Formats: sequence, structure tokens, C-alpha cells
Amino acid sequence: YAPVVTWASVRMLLIVAKIHKLESKSIDFVLAFPQADLDVPVYMELPAGVTPLEVEDPNRKQYVLRLNKSLYGLKQAGHNWFEKLRNGLTDRGFIQSQVDPCVFFKDECIVLTYVDDCIILGKQMRIVDSVIDSLRTGSEDFELTDEGSIDKYLGVKIDDIDENSFEMSQPFLIRRIIEFLGLEENKNKGRDTPVGKPLLNKNLDGCPRKHLWLYRGAVGMMSYLCNSVRPDIQMAVHQTARFSMSPMRSHELAIMRIGRYLLNSLDKGIVYKVDKTKGLEVYSDADFAGNWANADTDNADSVLSRTGFVICYANCPIVWCSKLQTEIALSTAEAEYIALSHALREAIPLQNLTKEINCIFPLHIPTTDFCLTVHEDNNSAIAMAESIKFTPRTKHIAIKYHHFRSRVKCTYNPKGDIHVKYIPTGLQMADIFTKPVDDRTFFKLRELLCGW
Repeated sequence: YAPVVTWASVRMLLIVAKIHKLESKSIDFVLAFPQADLDVPVYMELPAGVTPLEVEDPNRKQYVLRLNKSLYGLKQAGHNWFEKLRNGLTDRGFIQSQVDPCVFFKDECIVLTYVDDCIILGKQMRIVDSVIDSLRTGSEDFELTDEGSIDKYLGVKIDDIDENSFEMSQPFLIRRIIEFLGLEENKNKGRDTPVGKPLLNKNLDGCPRKHLWLYRGAVGMMSYLCNSVRPDIQMAVHQTARFSMSPMRSHELAIMRIGRYLLNSLDKGIVYKVDKTKGLEVYSDADFAGNWANADTDNADSVLSRTGFVICYANCPIVWCSKLQTEIALSTAEAEYIALSHALREAIPLQNLTKEINCIFPLHIPTTDFCLTVHEDNNSAIAMAESIKFTPRTKHIAIKYHHFRSRVKCTYNPKGDIHVKYIPTGLQMADIFTKPVDDRTFFKLRELLCGW
């Protein structure tokens, strides 16, 4: 097992870098896996064209090679490399995060690792350079290249706008998707929204596909795009991904609609406008049994509710999600409560990450106890979260959805660090992740989420 840094950690630390005006650099380790030693003896057959001296070809299979270093393709190669890098950083005084194992802290410096790509943040450039020089000249014999300032990371383009804002985008991936779908900028008409009604179903009696491009390939590229820099297409992409096994013409048209929507926003991404006065906030919503349709009444999945949430820090989205719930909710309140629980399952670890970062770079938090604010547009779900009792209508809900109740701030628990607040549906940013919304609402929520 070799962990990789999460997008939530990357976004969070880029926001912290903007708040504290931190210096940054990215480094790339050259042929990382072969730099790591093997933890167990590994042998391999002789490659084609390689024959031991004084040995005839019929006997060459009697010989094997013993590896001195890891090779790409070994199942333990990634783990061995991460252990070498982790030991190298801890030997230099870095402390590994308890929340994200790919984040390392030291006085006035933070390092993020993604296999052989690293981001180094520091209070001053000399601190960043000293870490790079230490890795390059250390006893581990790390071979690395200094990539300079962070303008691109994991295929994502990062552009500074001003001292309080920056943009993350993937124009090259968007153009690749459009070309993959056979669309052209000047010939095909774009769409204003990525998804419309009704929602997709299996459509087993519908028309077969028309185009020859690989459906799963399009879904895969769009999934990476929506999870990295385009939350506005998250719900649209997720519903198309459900039918990757046997897509029909209706599913293909849904993919094409997303592609036409991307035609109108080729160079767009997500704009982060850092607001130092805001802390960690969660917007959670659900669409109760929104998949039910007359054409798919015999399918139990058609009555599953959809969860949508977005987690923000300093008014900047760092995690977003749109997915079907795994249990059938019996009421709107129950669907909203399950969505709230799922959102907090992601938010609580991020709350702990902010506490770790605060030890290195003090964060601007409105409250001194790192209170987590949750915005919910269903009063019944709020009442369920704040109540210590199980009522006849809520006692059947699985215990896994009540994991956060002991931390909710309410009359019987005034010191709770999770504050659930009501928010009008019109201001609920998570509404865009639960169902197709009208054009006016979509543009308004996209402005709140993506900044354009």
C-alpha cells in the first residue's frame, strides 16, 4: 500500500499558502521507484536478448537475475518508495500528519507528496530551498529536479489572480474530452447547463448507442475533471457513470450534453477567493427518492435518494460530492439526515487537519475551538441532529449515521464543536449536487461554487 495526497489536502494547503503569503516550489524525483531498496529478495527471468556468458540458448531458462533495486511493476514498488521518502523526511525533522499520511509538517514548512511529485511550502524561499538541498545531498541519494514555482500540479493548471485569489483549471483535459466525443468548437452548438430532466434510468427498451467512442473512457475523463476543478458537472457525470456497464442512446446523449456544456467553458475552472474571516463550513442537501420514474418502477435503486454536499474553508470549496445513498430513506428528513452524516464523515478529518496546520501556520478561525459550521435546509434533520432521543420514526436509522451527534452544539451540549444552522434553500450551495436545477438557479450556484 502506498498512499497519495488527497485533493482536499492540496486545496486546503494552497489556500493556507495564499492566506500566509507562503513561498512554494514543486520537485519531481527522477525514476522514483528504482531509487528505493527492496525489502525482500526478488528474482526475475532473463529478458529477451540477454544470455549469460558461456551459456547456450537452450539452458538460459535455468538462470535468473536478482534485483538490487525496485522496478516499476512490482507490487511493493510504490510502498517501498513511499517508505524511503517518509523516512527521509522524518529524519529531517518532519512530522507525518495523522489525517493525511502524505502531508508532513516542520517549523515554518509543509511538504505534500504524490508518489514522485512533491509540493513544498515555506515561510521564506530559503527554507524551501534548504529542504530541497537537504534531500538532494543527503545520504539517501535522492535524484530530483527542481520544477520551480507551482503553476501546474497533477495536470491541473494553477494561476494566481491577485494576492487573495487564484484559479485551478484543466483546459487541456477539457479539449481532450471534446475531441474524444467528436465535437468541434466552431461547428457544434454549446449548452448552458450540463444536465436536464428527467433523470437517467436503465432504459433497457431504448435505442442502442450511435457513436463508436468508448463510453467508459468519456466517463473516466469527466470524473477526473469534475473531482479536480469542475464541481458544476459533478451530478451530471455521476448519473452517467451508473450506466457504464450497458449504456444506451439516452446515456450517450447525456454524455454529449456534458461535452457541449464544456464547449462553452473551455478555459474555465474553479476560482478561489480567499476570505480570512470564514472557517470550515459544510453545505449538505439531499433529493428524496428523486430517481423514481415510471419507466423503472421495478428497480429498487430508483427510489434511492441522492446526497450532495460541499465543504469549504475560507469560503473556498475543498471537497464536494454527489452520490446515491446506499439505504432507502423513508422520508425527506431521513434523506437529509443521512446526507448530513455523510458530509460530516468527510468534514471531521478536515477539522483535525486544520488543527495540525494551525500548529505551523496560525489559521484565521472565527471561533477559538475550531467550530465546524454546517448549513442544512431541512429543520427536521436539524432537530434529529440535536436530539438525544430516538423517536419511533428515527430509531431504525443505522448507528453509523449518528456518529457525530455527541459533538453537535445544542442546549444539552453547549460546548459541542459542530454547529448545525438552518439555511434557506435558495442559498444552499449543495442543491446543485442533488438534482437538475433550473437555469437561473444553476448560474447562481455555479457563481457561488466556481466563482464565474
